[in-house]
Amino acid sequence: MGMEDDSQRPGRVQSLCPCKSREIYGLCCERYHSGKSVPETAEQLMRARYSAYFFRLVSYLVDTTHPDSKTEGLKEELQRTIGAPKWIFLTILGASKGQAGDKAGKVEFLADYYMNGGLQQLHEHSRFKRFKGLWKYVDDKG
Repeated sequence: MGMEDDSQRPGRVQSLCPCKSREIYGLCCERYHSGKSVPETAEQLMRARYSAYFFRLVSYLVDTTHPDSKTEGLKEELQRTIGAPKWIFLTILGASKGQAGDKAGKVEFLADYYMNGGLQQLHEHSRFKRFKGLWKYVDDKG
């Protein structure tokens, strides 16, 4: 579940985390991406997945998708499409359950990005469930 070699950028670990936590990446989502730690809440996983999209960490996205939602060819599809949007801002609107003691949770967020020359926005109600004790992304049908 470690970071992909081609995704390393100088200074990344000392830069502010793209998940907008106001922490530096090395103290925030990098610990999840590198496998040093696992998210304790659904919101932490959602933020780590946003940062993984930002840094194009396909393996992390595949690894954190719930087995019930993991489609055949997911990795190939992500590899093909992950470079298209340029993610620029994340806003967490709310969370329901998804805490350390919960088995499921939901996170509502807005993610702004540039694609095809224009600013666009993704508004999602993500669902998360635990699998073998770890938080996993289920779908956007929350």
